[in-house]
Amino acid sequence: MFTDAIEAVQAYIELGGFVIYLIAGLALLMWTLVLDRLFYYYGGGLNKDVAAAIDEWEARSERVSWHAHKVREKLISEVTERVNTYLSMIKTTVALAPLFGLLGTVTGMINVFEVMAITGGGDARQMATGVFTATVPTLSGMVVAIAGVFGDNFVSRKANNETAFLEDHLTMDH
Repeated sequence: MFTDAIEAVQAYIELGGFVIYLIAGLALLMWTLVLDRLFYYYGGGLNKDVAAAIDEWEARSERVSWHAHKVREKLISEVTERVNTYLSMIKTTVALAPLFGLLGTVTGMINVFEVMAITGGGDARQMATGVFTATVPTLSGMVVAIAGVFGDNFVSRKANNETAFLEDHLTMDH
């Protein structure tokens, strides 16, 4: 069963060409970054950073002056920077996935034109195989991008919620 799965993956890679390796590497990078963010958000790193910022703010005796406002902004900014780490990189990988798929389509179509040049355009079966091969990277790139959109939306929403939570808890009431 496991060997059948490996053979199917190998056949898929052979069908899609070298661009499948690029798409797989991009997907690996994207999901590594998403998992890093999830471990930070749910593994305790975020809670420590937010608690430290709130504790530092609560330890202040004065919270209404211009200087206190700047300290509050600094605390929020520092935590927000850590919360938003890698989010732009995740968005970039999501945007690159369909472009890598398009690269595979273009290289596959070049192969189709090469077959047409060699055979004089009379071998419809070889051309159809070439067109099919050209669409495999497109499909792969779109699947990676669509899955990445869900991961990106989840971590981005969590980052925005946590930033808003921190802003709400650094009150200027005394």
